[in-house]
Amino acid sequence: METTTHTTSAAHIAHPRNQLTFRKAKLIVVAYGALSAVVLLTVVVRALTGHTVSSFMWGRSGGVLASAAVTYWLTIVAAQGKRWAYVRVRVISVVVPIAIVAVDIIGGLPGWFVAMQVVCALTMGATAFVVNGSDVRAAFPKRR
Repeated sequence: METTTHTTSAAHIAHPRNQLTFRKAKLIVVAYGALSAVVLLTVVVRALTGHTVSSFMWGRSGGVLASAAVTYWLTIVAAQGKRWAYVRVRVISVVVPIAIVAVDIIGGLPGWFVAMQVVCALTMGATAFVVNGSDVRAAFPKRR
């Protein structure tokens, strides 16, 4: 009977190239969070100055900011070698930008709000390109 040994993913995750990838991902997610905070702040300022701001805009801008915090935490955990966190970062980085753009475009929202949300979505989408590289994926092999 032949035994095969699998290199632990910890060695792959600790590789400088993969750690650089996670540093890049964290920076992009921080930028996503900062842009999300700007959107929420803009909604607050507009509401305080008497402009019409819908409850959807409040909820969406707060939710996007919350998603940035969760994604940042998941990226930190993934960088420590947790496959479950890595899978979630991959999914979030692909699904969230699509959801942001799709819902905002069909929602009849003001152009300024949609534009700011699209910038957030593009930023988050950049994370998908970073975390889906072959080196990082190889560090998190599927369990059988």
